[in-house]
Amino acid sequence: MDFKSAKELLELCQQEQCTISEIMRRRECALGETTRDMVDHRMARVLEIMRSSATQPLKNPIKSMGGLIGGEAKKLSAHAAKGKAICGDVLVNAMTYSVAVLEVNASMGLIVAAPTAGSAGVVPGLLLAMQDCYKISDSRIIDALFNAGAIGYLAMRNATVAGAVGGCQAEIGVAAAMVASATVELMGGSPEQCMDAASTVLMNMLGLVCDPVGGLVEYPCQNRNAAGVANALIAAELALSGVRQLIPFDEMLATMYAVGRRIPIELRETALGGCAVTPSACELCGRCS
Repeated sequence: MDFKSAKELLELCQQEQCTISEIMRRRECALGETTRDMVDHRMARVLEIMRSSATQPLKNPIKSMGGLIGGEAKKLSAHAAKGKAICGDVLVNAMTYSVAVLEVNASMGLIVAAPTAGSAGVVPGLLLAMQDCYKISDSRIIDALFNAGAIGYLAMRNATVAGAVGGCQAEIGVAAAMVASATVELMGGSPEQCMDAASTVLMNMLGLVCDPVGGLVEYPCQNRNAAGVANALIAAELALSGVRQLIPFDEMLATMYAVGRRIPIELRETALGGCAVTPSACELCGRCS
């Protein structure tokens, strides 16, 4: 069982009368020539690593290798604990977890690239926040991860998830599309609504450049992971409310890829433009002096 596009995936869901996560799980079993229990076991390990990387910095802040980030997750957590957060519980928790994962990644810790290391906080950030706030079981979160994997697979197959090719829209954008779709399924949405959410995310993040200060996956990458979970939450809410998207996911993915290829090389992970060349960033980096 395989699919090459969102259109084919939705047709399979209709044909089999099942969710996106179930189609993706069956695909993994078929292509890997393995059992359902085995693929679920592997995904449980993915969830375990995600949870560890999202929570470790809340107790023990980690300074990044480049020194640009560290301690942001604990600050967010402490701010929320004082009752001062202006975002709702889901969003503030998701932001906190997402920036925590980037602290672990930037200090050479163990994370799950979802779909990349620089965007690794988005998927676990929102899914773990949903689990906290809605008391969702691990087994259902694992289902959501299979759903997210289907969106990531389509992006890698038909476009790109590399900032060096498509800008940050291809990293944070795809990560947010993955978890937006997963969140919709988690809350009982249809496969069509999942795809609407994923399409909405790519539309909202279209053209986002990749401009890491000092060429390091630290800043503004960490902030953009927080922005990614917010965008995903917005897209999921719209889809679950019944708001349809005029542009289907396949077309939006192709558009993202086309736009990404047109982004100047200075704004595709080279640290030669954008935030990376601001006076303050150059002073912090000190690599050009």
